Formats: sequence, C-alpha cells, structure tokens
Amino acid sequence: MLVLWQNAVVLQALTERKEWKFFGALPKADPWLAAAWWAVLLLRGMLPAAFAIAMGVLVGAVQRGGPLTGPLAFAGTIFVLLQVLSPIHQALSANLGDRTAAWLYDRLTEACVRPPGMGHLEDPKLTSDLTVARDFDLGMTGPPLSISMDFIASGMVEMIGGVASAVILARYAWWAPIVLAGAWLATHWLPSTVSSPGARACTSCSTQRHVCASVQ
Repeated sequence: MLVLWQNAVVLQALTERKEWKFFGALPKADPWLAAAWWAVLLLRGMLPAAFAIAMGVLVGAVQRGGPLTGPLAFAGTIFVLLQVLSPIHQALSANLGDRTAAWLYDRLTEACVRPPGMGHLEDPKLTSDLTVARDFDLGMTGPPLSISMDFIASGMVEMIGGVASAVILARYAWWAPIVLAGAWLATHWLPSTVSSPGARACTSCSTQRHVCASVQ
C-alpha cells in the first residue's frame, strides 16, 4: 500500500511539471502533426549514433577487402537522412507551434467569455496570468511557439543522441557512458535553462492552461 501511495505521489509530481503539460498539449492541438514531430525527433536523435556504426562497418569492410556496396549504401542513406530531416523537422516544428498556439488561444478565449459577467476577469492573479500569456503570444517575452518548437526539438535531439551514444559505448567499456553522461550534464543540465526559449514556451503554455482552469 505504501509503494502504491509513493508511486501515486511521484506520478502526480510528474504530471504537474510544466514540461509534461506542454508536451501534453501538442497532440490535443494536432494529433497527426504531433506524431510526425515525435517520430522525426526520435529518428534525428538516433541517426548520429547509427552513422558512427555505419562508418565502423564501412571501415571494417575496407580493411577486410570485402564488398563495399552494402556498407556504402548503409552509410550513404544515413548521411542523406541526416541532411534532409533537419529542415523537414524545422517545418514540422513551425507548423505544430502555430497549431498549438492557436489551440491554446482558442481555449483561453473560450475560458474568458464562457463564465457570465466580468468578475472573473477582474481577479488580479488571473489578470497577471492573462498578461503573461498575451505578451508571449505577441512575442514580447520570448519567441512564439512557431519558433520555440525548433529550439525545443534541437535540445531533445541532442539528448536522445547522447543516450543512444551511451548505449553503444556501454558495449565496449562500462565506464564510458558514465564519462559521456558527466560531460553532457556539465554542458546541458548544470547551466540555467530558465531563460531559454523552450523554458519560456513551457512556462507560457502552463500559464495559459492555468488561466483556462481558473476561470472554468
């Protein structure tokens, strides 16, 4: 019983995070576009590690004097995907950001006009949240979601690529993934990310959803 309660507390803390709320809003805005965004994100994250493997296979084939058609085709395919997926993902991010911003704006508008009267709009706390949401939507406190989504995707691609590389390194030396993780933490996790476009996007999304929940 204690274990179930602890799991429930952990799950509740996870679902209350701004990142969870932000990514949960993406499929509500456009399920198919969000699915495509996540698929390309995972593919972009795993391709660098796959390219390293492909180059190792190609070098091994050259050293053995074996046929090069398969290794060259494998390495070439991954290289082409590395080049073409980035602009495709950038376009997906811009479209998904626009759809998500429009969905949040529609919810915000509906939540403000649905309750009768004007009393809920005079709440100081609610007014402050509305100001934050409006300023972000206008690009005054940070880039709009159509631009922020590309920054968010780039950061997550690097994280997935690091995890994939760590998994590959674990086959060669047990300590190599630990060193890689330490280097990643020193350059990505330890510096403050509060001022990043992705953090501001998550904060704005959470604020808008909080406004909608407050007035409903």
